[in-house]
Amino acid sequence: MTRTLDRFLGRYGGRVTAAAHDLTTGRSYRYRPGLQLPTASTSKIGILMALLLRTRWQDLSRPVRQDAEQMIRLSDNGAADRLYRRIGLQAGLAGANRRFGLTRTFTPAGRCLDLHCWGITRTTAEDQVRLVRALAVAASPLADEDRRQVLRLMEKVTPDQKWGISAGACEGDRVALKNGWLRHVSNGRWVTASTGLIRGHGHDYAIAIIAEDSANMAVGVAKVEGTAERILNAFRGRRGCVAGGH
Repeated sequence: MTRTLDRFLGRYGGRVTAAAHDLTTGRSYRYRPGLQLPTASTSKIGILMALLLRTRWQDLSRPVRQDAEQMIRLSDNGAADRLYRRIGLQAGLAGANRRFGLTRTFTPAGRCLDLHCWGITRTTAEDQVRLVRALAVAASPLADEDRRQVLRLMEKVTPDQKWGISAGACEGDRVALKNGWLRHVSNGRWVTASTGLIRGHGHDYAIAIIAEDSANMAVGVAKVEGTAERILNAFRGRRGCVAGGH
């Protein structure tokens, strides 16, 4: 798998890290493990999960719920800033990350200037898989109903943001994802990231992919989607999308 990805990604350049975990069988794969790259707007999953550690969804006010909806489904940065302040900025997010078992994810201190706070959190693909796995397992710090609520929002992202790990899904799979993208001011190069859950055909997959230093966003998306396709094809093997295939 690593040789396959090396050949595919070699045509683009830049850096890519990925991790995938089959929650049904326990199989896992990591590409460039330990590489820390920016989260961009995938951090919004963690912000919402941190919020729900403090206050159950059913107890949130209508404006806060609306911010959560817009943050996940539309990737609204203003809504994210408001919820980031609500959870206590960097300290609140860091505390939640510890609860979810993230050991190599770090957010800079200070208030936000556009997405240059939570959006330049540095993380590993393995940490992001741990985070979304906490949305799919009963042994999670989040209550069942709150986990389902986060997944509901991730399943209903606006159509133009459904790219990413969804490229590795089979027809009929349920895809819950959050994507992120940003352009570095220093060199004009792009970060593209996609993380979430793909469920169906007898398997639940948690997967995260981050690409940095792409020439433009379209190239970054191509790297993420090509990586997702190749990893999940390898997991499924010869039986492909047949239910129960390994």
